[in-house]
Amino acid sequence: MRRTKTKVLALGATLSALAVVVMMLGGLIPIATFSTPILAAFLLVPVLFEGGTAMGLCAYGAVAVLSLLLGPDKEAAMLYALLGWYPALRPKIQRLPGVLRLAVKLLAFNCAVAVAYALLIFLLGFDALRAELFGMGLWVFLGTLLLGNAVFLLFDFALPRVTLIYQYRFRPRFWKQS
Repeated sequence: MRRTKTKVLALGATLSALAVVVMMLGGLIPIATFSTPILAAFLLVPVLFEGGTAMGLCAYGAVAVLSLLLGPDKEAAMLYALLGWYPALRPKIQRLPGVLRLAVKLLAFNCAVAVAYALLIFLLGFDALRAELFGMGLWVFLGTLLLGNAVFLLFDFALPRVTLIYQYRFRPRFWKQS
């Protein structure tokens, strides 16, 4: 089967729809607030691989908008909207030298989290989230942020491995040459 633009576009649309479904699951399971954005980002790896950065960013944008509009868990949707771009731009960040690369990754993550929670609390007025964040002590807040950074670094570590799994395990099954 030849890989045409139509087939790649259909792949992007299907995986984007599946990513939106995954984002909807964040409202069913409370801990899924933090895992659904990561799973949705992993689903867009084949779109990035087959369609390139532009198609990957378009798929990310579609999933982010639909998650914000339709998703029951606005916290997960906001995290995805501000961090879902990362798989598409990771190759560009990887070109930076070692320490600068790590600093840019962590700065991007922490800025995205700060903006996400500032928007949720101050712009959208999520009072329960405000009470939760300001009710916990400083050390608990810093510990949570530190764990979030660790999870982000694990996500960054897993992303190229997921890409390799797609490339060598699943891609030959889906794009058979005839």
